[in-house]
Amino acid sequence: MEPPKKIPAHSEPLPQLSRRERQIMDAIYRLGQATAAEVMQSIPEPPSYSAVRALLRVLEGKGHLTHREQGPRYVYRPTMARENARRSALERLIETFFGGSTEQAFAALLDLSAPRLSDAELERISRRIEEARKEGK
Repeated sequence: MEPPKKIPAHSEPLPQLSRRERQIMDAIYRLGQATAAEVMQSIPEPPSYSAVRALLRVLEGKGHLTHREQGPRYVYRPTMARENARRSALERLIETFFGGSTEQAFAALLDLSAPRLSDAELERISRRIEEARKEGK
């Protein structure tokens, strides 16, 4: 078995995902790597095995996954580190729904989270804002 390769950071955003593709990517990120059968076990109401395999090929074609052969199976893993994928998705979300305004996105998050934020969480958020201010962001 070959050693796992380091997941590179991408500078270009990858193509957007359908709901089912996001479920598959979530499963693979959660597992680290997965076969089609493992993906099927990890997603709600999975489609057929052949449909999962087809979606894995689509995700590979879009640049989200790569695979290696392990005996008769393909083992898939993400091409982008989860943090980079998270950042890319968040940037796309802010651009799409908030016109690129981080302030509006943050205000919406606060509106959703306000009753559940603890004093400790609010303090951490305040520190992050202060750090960003010092860095000139």
